[in-house]
Amino acid sequence: MNEKISSNRRNFLKTSTTISAAACAPVAFGATAATQQILPTATNAALDLPVITQRRTLGTGASRMELSALGFGVMGMNYNRGPHPDRKAMIALLHQAAERGVTLFDTAQVYGPLINEELAGEALQPYRNKVSVTTKFGHRIVDGKYMNGELDSRPETIRRMAEESLKRLRVDAIDLFYQHRADPAVPIEEVAGAVKDLIQQGKVKRFGLCEVSAQTIRRAHAVQPVTAVQSEYHLMWREQEKEVFPVLEELGIGFVPYSPLNRGFLGGAINEYTRFDSGNDNRATLPRFTSEAIRANLAVVEVLNAFGRTRGATSGQVALAWMMAKAPWIVPIPGTTKLAHLDENLRAANLQLTSGEIRELEEAVSKIQIVGDRYPAAQQRQVES
Repeated sequence: MNEKISSNRRNFLKTSTTISAAACAPVAFGATAATQQILPTATNAALDLPVITQRRTLGTGASRMELSALGFGVMGMNYNRGPHPDRKAMIALLHQAAERGVTLFDTAQVYGPLINEELAGEALQPYRNKVSVTTKFGHRIVDGKYMNGELDSRPETIRRMAEESLKRLRVDAIDLFYQHRADPAVPIEEVAGAVKDLIQQGKVKRFGLCEVSAQTIRRAHAVQPVTAVQSEYHLMWREQEKEVFPVLEELGIGFVPYSPLNRGFLGGAINEYTRFDSGNDNRATLPRFTSEAIRANLAVVEVLNAFGRTRGATSGQVALAWMMAKAPWIVPIPGTTKLAHLDENLRAANLQLTSGEIRELEEAVSKIQIVGDRYPAAQQRQVES
């Protein structure tokens, strides 16, 4: 396994310049034109480019979802992650992800707001019969503007937002519709009932929840089966293992970790001198991304680097491989704006960790005191515990 990963990384370095140029070439819109810009599967194989073939299932029964073992978070392509390449380059990169076997793409109405859904809809329209695009409702958006901190999961709002998301995503039915944050003003049973109605109408295929407690999951699932729960989860934040994971396993619900690399931190490219001051990067507001917190928490990255060094893997690959080894119903959704990082993430699926290696890694990280909360107080209040 180590020799295979090392070989893959050497081959990647040989071909990355050529492929980056192809992926970021101007893309003409429309299914036919877009396909012409994509490296065909045969070319991917000939160049030894990473293609993810492993599959996983979220949920059970009629609500199940069969997907690639690794998904793609679209958010950072034009929202909350600083300066980004132009739209055509991001569309080309999403095409590359789809061509490399990724079948799960995640967005939300509040990302932008709305512009991230539009990007995902335009880019993935040529693949709409091959990939699943998931989105989220629940934040109050008025005339295209996010009413900061305000939630709205009233049934009438859910119905309206579903109709609007269908248009932006350019699909006939939303593959998985998450409630983005629990709305204390609306019982979860009403939320689940509203989504159930949309499923019966054929406008939504499946129901999901984000950042909710085990109790909320049970109550929602009793009304409409929940396919997946989405939450932050990585080696620096494992709270869901205590109460949420047992319920997910009991009820047959999948788990989709967002920020599986802790917003890029575990990839190793961030240090105490990194500045998030573009006006479009929420890390500037997060306690865990102050200079002091970064300096202290880099000890985690050092552990990952040391672990990966003898296995031919990067710190980010180790973090993703650990997560995928935790349970077969976990599908992480790392995002990126760079082809090199997409390649790196996909290769993480080739790193298979034993139970002993998982314990070794977790024990090493557990000795480090993580500095900084993951959200400011106002945002933390929207997260159920």
